[in-house]
Amino acid sequence: MRTLRYLTQLYMLAAGLRRFGAIRALAGIELVPAWAPRTLRALTFYIPRRRGLPDADGERLAMALAAMGPAYIKLGQTLATRPDLVGRPLAEGLATLQDRLPPFPFAKAKETIERELGGSLSDHYASFEERAVAAASIAQVHRATLPCGRAVAVKVLRPDVAARFTRDLSLFEWLAGLAERNVREARRLRLTKVVEKVRETVLREMDLRLEAAAAAELAENMSSETGYRLPKIEWDHTAKSVLTLEWVDGIRLSDKDALEAAGHDLPTLGSKVVQVFLTQALRDGFFHADLHQGNLIVQADGTIVAIDFGIMGRLSKLERRFLAEILYGFIRRDYMRVAQIHFDAGYVPKDQSLEEFAQAMRSIADPIMDLPVEEISAGQLLAQLFATTERFSMQTQPQLLLLQRTMVMAEGMALHLNPRANMWNISEPVIERWIRANLSPEARFADAINNLPRFLDRLPARLERWLMDDEVLVTPAPEPEPAPKQRSGLFPFALGLLVGAAVFKILTL
Repeated sequence: MRTLRYLTQLYMLAAGLRRFGAIRALAGIELVPAWAPRTLRALTFYIPRRRGLPDADGERLAMALAAMGPAYIKLGQTLATRPDLVGRPLAEGLATLQDRLPPFPFAKAKETIERELGGSLSDHYASFEERAVAAASIAQVHRATLPCGRAVAVKVLRPDVAARFTRDLSLFEWLAGLAERNVREARRLRLTKVVEKVRETVLREMDLRLEAAAAAELAENMSSETGYRLPKIEWDHTAKSVLTLEWVDGIRLSDKDALEAAGHDLPTLGSKVVQVFLTQALRDGFFHADLHQGNLIVQADGTIVAIDFGIMGRLSKLERRFLAEILYGFIRRDYMRVAQIHFDAGYVPKDQSLEEFAQAMRSIADPIMDLPVEEISAGQLLAQLFATTERFSMQTQPQLLLLQRTMVMAEGMALHLNPRANMWNISEPVIERWIRANLSPEARFADAINNLPRFLDRLPARLERWLMDDEVLVTPAPEPEPAPKQRSGLFPFALGLLVGAAVFKILTL
C-alpha cells in the first residue's frame, strides 16, 4: 500500500514537471538513467505545457517545483547548493527559485494565533491587518499594532504545512533510499543526507521560537556593529506557530532605483553587507544564511536591517581554523601539504591518490594566484572547485556549502549596488582582525593555556587506556576538539582566497 502511494505521488510529480516542460531537465542530471525522462514523457504525453516558459531548463524546473508546494521548494533550494548532484546549469536555474505562495485565509491565521497565544486576537493586538503582506511556503506575515501602539510584523505558520511536508518528504526519502541501494554514485553523493538536510531545515523553520532565538543570538553578536541591526523580538507574543517582531519601514536592498532616489550611498551599502557577513561567519561562526536582497531593508538613516532568520549557518572554531590552515598552504603554493592535511583529516578517501589530489589543487590555484584579487569571481572559482574535486569522491559538509552559497549572495549584492566593487578592499579589514585574533602566535598560546585544564582533566583516563591497551601515548599539546568526520574538502572560494591573502600579508609584515 505504501509503495502504491509513493508511485501515485511520483506520477503527480511527473505531471507537474510536464506542465512546465521540466522533464528534459532530468536528462542533464548524471544520476538519472536515460530511460527515466522518456518514460515520464510517455506517461504524461496528454498533459499540455504552459505557454511562455523560459528557455533555461533550470528555470523551468524551479517554476515546476514552486508550483508543487512547500517541500518541493525547499528541495529545490537545497539542490541549488549541490551542483555536484544536478550540474551547474540546473543549480544556477534553481537558485532563482522564489519561496512565494498565495496567502492562506485570514480566518486560519486568526485561529492559529488564538490557539497559540490564548484568548482572542484583540487581547494581543490593538489592530491587525487581515491582508498578508508576504506569503511563503512555511508561513505568512501580517502587519499589526500592539496595545502599547508599537507596529509589529506577525509571522504565522501555514495551518497544513506539517502534514504536507511529512507526506512529501516521505516520498523523497523513499526515492533517495532506492537510488542509494541501486546506484553507487548515489551512495557517494549521500542522497539520503540531502533529504535529511531538507527535513532538518524544515523542522527548524516550523518552530518559530527557534527563529526568534536565532534572531536574538545574532542581534547580541552584532550589537556593537554600526549601520546594521536586527528587529526586536516581542517574546510575549511569540509561540511555536506565531512570531511577533518589530515592524521595519524602509527600502528593500533589491530596489536599487528607490535607494538611489532616497539619496543612499550604494557602494557603502554593498560594502556593509559583505563586511557584516564576514564578521558573522569568521568572528562568531553564526551567520544569516538567507541573504537575498528581499531580506535586507535599508532605513532612512542608511541602517541595514536583516529579517527572516529561518535559515542560519554555523561554523565551529575548528572549522574556521582548518580553513585558514588549508588556505595558507594554497597561498604558499605548498599543494602537497594541502593535500596531506585533507587526507590526514579524512576529508578525502584513503583510496585516492595523494599526488593526484595535490595536482588537482594546483590546477585550481595556479591560474588564479597571480591575478589581482579584485579580478577573481566567486562564482567562477566555485564552478572550478566543484568540477575538479568531485573526481576524488569527496563527501560534502552542508554548512560549508551554505557558507559558499551565502558568500556568492553577498558578493552579488555588492556588485548589484556597485558594479566596480573590489571584494578585497571591502573584506580586508574584517579578515585581518580575525587573523590577528585567531592565528597569531599570541592567539595560539592563549588557546593552549585555555585548553590546559581540559587536557589535565582528560589525562588520567588517557593514561589508563594507555596502560590497559599498551598503546603509545602522544600528547605534546592540549588536545583540540574532535573534528567532524565528514567535512567538505572544498574551501569557501572567494572567502578562502581573501583569508589566505590576509594570512600571507600578516605573516610577511
